[in-house]
Amino acid sequence: MVRRVFHIEDITLGSSRDEFLVRYRGHLLDSDSAAAYDRLAESLRPHAVTPLFRWDGDRHVILLTASQAVPTPSNPRINLILFILTLFSVLLTGGLYGLQDALPAEWLPALLVFIRNGWPFALSMILILGAHELGHYFAGRYHGAHVTLPYFIPFPFSPFGTLGAFINMKDHPKNRRALLDIGIAGPLAGLVVALPVLYIGLRLSSVSALPVSIPADGAMQMEGNSLLYLLFKYLAFGQLLPAPPSYEGFSPVLYWLRYFFTARPFPYGGTDVMLSGVAWAGWAGLLVTGLNLIPAGQLDGGHMIYVLFGKSVAQRLRPIILVFLALMGFVWSGWFLWFVLIFFLGRSYAEPLDQITPLDPRRKALAILALVIFVLTFTPVPLTVLTPPLLP
Repeated sequence: MVRRVFHIEDITLGSSRDEFLVRYRGHLLDSDSAAAYDRLAESLRPHAVTPLFRWDGDRHVILLTASQAVPTPSNPRINLILFILTLFSVLLTGGLYGLQDALPAEWLPALLVFIRNGWPFALSMILILGAHELGHYFAGRYHGAHVTLPYFIPFPFSPFGTLGAFINMKDHPKNRRALLDIGIAGPLAGLVVALPVLYIGLRLSSVSALPVSIPADGAMQMEGNSLLYLLFKYLAFGQLLPAPPSYEGFSPVLYWLRYFFTARPFPYGGTDVMLSGVAWAGWAGLLVTGLNLIPAGQLDGGHMIYVLFGKSVAQRLRPIILVFLALMGFVWSGWFLWFVLIFFLGRSYAEPLDQITPLDPRRKALAILALVIFVLTFTPVPLTVLTPPLLP
């Protein structure tokens, strides 16, 4: 069966210490390695054997391994319960976000106020997260991968009412092309929904003056800027926001470079957009896209680096990413958490069964596009919470 697709130069039988049953080294007979893999995998399936295509220098290697058991299907009731809980959680967050006056004393009128205030944000947030995860899901199903339905994570009384959503891919992707399709489908689908939501939300928002100081009994939360968010605010309002009252002796370029990466100094007395609930959800969609495209580990961005440059380059890039996150942690402390996550969980990659088949030009362009989107959606300081100074 192997000789139908492979010129064998040597054969090694695996032992109990090896991860393979048999190893063949040589060269594929067909230049279409993806088709060769499909033919061999199909012929070996009745024997419960799975082939792996690898490189050994300039030679091809085929490893035969024992097939893993077919993953058991997940329980869709769990997905449904988590979705309903998340829907209530984001509705609560949206209701609190849009609350202007005191709630009615009776519970039913209060509930109706919450629903009226919260549904635009809740619907927008669910659509963005759902599009992202369903993009992964349908791409996985297209390539025959065993993927679960999305798991939404409720997180009430938080800025977004949720910690996002995820799907679980229960087996290895077939090749780099499949991994690219599955990895990029989520960010692209989520962004396709997030951008119109953001623009519509900005048009529903208003530009107002910022306070000259924080009241002694109050606090203020300020969202951060990505390049794409700055562009959409400019398209909606014709100016870069937040607009400071003055540039404090700096040129506009130097001022914005400093403010973009540090969110300092806060533009007291300037003007900024007061985000509607829909705009808040759209901004969150950009943030989620940027975080998912961090080029490390099992994140979508990690998949892009792996399929473009291979595992060795991805591993060499990881320390650079960690140093960058550690430095950014001194600007926004949340990056320290991402440093820890990638330090411990960013070492493994979704390695395809067939590592010989390269990306085609169209998919290379898509992977590069994903990295460009990461640059455009990366938010150096996602949130700034301002409190009045402590009095001596």
